[in-house]
Amino acid sequence: MSRTEISTLGEFGLIERLTKDIQPRNASTLRGVGDDCAVLHYPDREVLVTTDLLLEGIHFDLTYVPLKHLGYKAVMVNLSDICAMNGTPRQVTVSLGLSRKFSVEAVEELYQGMRLACEHCGVDIVGGDTVSSLTGLTISITAIGEVRKDDIVYRNGAHPTDLICVSGNLGAAYMGLQLLEREKSVLHSSDGVQPAFEGKEYILERQLKPEARLDIVRALADAGIRPTAMMDISDGLSSELLHICRQSGCGCRIYEEHIPIDYETAVMAEELNMNVSTCALNGGEDYELLFTVPLSDYDKVDALDDVRLIGHITAPELGTLLVTRDGAEMTLRAQGFTAFGDE
Repeated sequence: MSRTEISTLGEFGLIERLTKDIQPRNASTLRGVGDDCAVLHYPDREVLVTTDLLLEGIHFDLTYVPLKHLGYKAVMVNLSDICAMNGTPRQVTVSLGLSRKFSVEAVEELYQGMRLACEHCGVDIVGGDTVSSLTGLTISITAIGEVRKDDIVYRNGAHPTDLICVSGNLGAAYMGLQLLEREKSVLHSSDGVQPAFEGKEYILERQLKPEARLDIVRALADAGIRPTAMMDISDGLSSELLHICRQSGCGCRIYEEHIPIDYETAVMAEELNMNVSTCALNGGEDYELLFTVPLSDYDKVDALDDVRLIGHITAPELGTLLVTRDGAEMTLRAQGFTAFGDE
């Protein structure tokens, strides 16, 4: 493959090359790439804004993360935050810090993944920035969405007797990361050894290509369900559920036997001699939706595809508990990823 140095295009030439054929698809996008600012219009809607910063060596490892997958994931994790507010993502801005090791072709590959994520969710890229970096690759994405005022869901709305639900399954992304890290170690310690990924495609995809659960937001609306509280699971089920309980002034009780776990996740955990429930509770990066609904919505939520009831909200004095498979009660603890935790 030919290599074009970014310096031959310059900042504006690179931006033009990456965005030259982008056409807005949302009516709320009045003006996208090409001016000093994007122009957006949201009549009768509340505007949701979220941003995420990803640093090479901290949030991703280019040893095993393809640039196209990285671009896709960088967008999706932001769109997931919009979904967690019961909103619909509409626009993103993309800012990149690029070191000299990246060619134009490499940046185009990264952008292909970003555009694929946007096309999948009906989102417009409306601006951003590119700068030179001395420390590798930095990605900053800002996502903008909309939601009707009466439909916004915060973290602080859960009430005792509410049902606790999750979409999809948990722990797969964490197991995918453990697999990638294991194979990276093998690669560095042995010459000519190829990664052993056969039969583990699902957990790899969950780590490298997560999906924002916009489909669940739409399914809830179609079923006439407005969650009382909601978050996306980025740092682990335990951590996110404790956030909801703390901000809602409630306790909770969830049941280990009801936590949804994929077969590949369980197999990988056994292979690595890890407790699969611990991985599901604390692994993070699943980007599934954790939400609570009134008890009166039981029949509606029970009928939804790919949604699992895992417990209920309780009075605060009853604590935040996990009921194990053998009936023991354990206090939930947040052991997932923290941005400024000890190395």
